[in-house]
Amino acid sequence: MSKQEQAAEGRLEAIWIKRMKRGPMDCVEQATLEAEKGLVGNANQGGRRQVTILEREVWAELMMEVAGALPPSARRANLLIRGLSLSRSRKRVLGIGSCRIRILGETKPCERMEEAWPGLQAAMSRAWAGGAFGEVLDDGEILVGDPVRWMEE
Repeated sequence: MSKQEQAAEGRLEAIWIKRMKRGPMDCVEQATLEAEKGLVGNANQGGRRQVTILEREVWAELMMEVAGALPPSARRANLLIRGLSLSRSRKRVLGIGSCRIRILGETKPCERMEEAWPGLQAAMSRAWAGGAFGEVLDDGEILVGDPVRWMEE
């Protein structure tokens, strides 16, 4: 990791909590993370995919590519960040506010993305365009506007 990557800092732009599988994504200003489980109140708890994360910049590129006009919430990720790349971040630790999330892999798009906008699933199939998923390492609160940064290994 270069010194520039270590110094890079982004921001948490949005938080969404999914009440039930295939259910609506509720936008909230703050949320509680629970270690080894995920976002409190979110339908997906435990396992490897405790939190999903999307980059605002990548979403904007995808919308330009498919001539789309969907809000980032259509991706159905839990967290929207800006200013920090998730590309090739497997096994890295992402700090959000006072909490840490270990990135375990990239989130692959499903057919729901094609239902949302024609061509979106294919566009999201390129490396890391669908965002990332990870496991929560710390209990704590996160707030929209919190700093987002890569932690030292």
